[in-house]
Amino acid sequence: QVQLVESGGGLVQPGGSLRLSCTASGDTLDSYAIAWFRQAPGKEREGFSGINDSDGRTYVLDYLKGRFTVSRDNAKNTVYLQMNSLKPEDTAVYYCAARAGSLPPGPPETFEYIYWGQGTQVTVSS
Repeated sequence: QVQLVESGGGLVQPGGSLRLSCTASGDTLDSYAIAWFRQAPGKEREGFSGINDSDGRTYVLDYLKGRFTVSRDNAKNTVYLQMNSLKPEDTAVYYCAARAGSLPPGPPETFEYIYWGQGTQVTVSS
């Protein structure tokens, strides 16, 4: 069983950048697809990015492409989410989640993922 811990969140000004990390323990990440979700206050949890277990294939919601990039370093058992040109509407708790096997097509759905981190707060404000 894999345990996930997110880190790297914080307060950033509009236009700034953050890199979130999702670090695994208990198992190696190279056999898991990893997805990123976020949940803003009063809103549903939204899956917006993912990375495949084996070939590094990635997915990012269209409206976030160009600003958000997902990558993985299996040697460090870590998946990264690079967020640039941050906007106030990006404010949310960000979660990573894992599932054994391949990344499903399309936007990540919560029911597709078994293992979850505790979340990290990202606040974009001046």
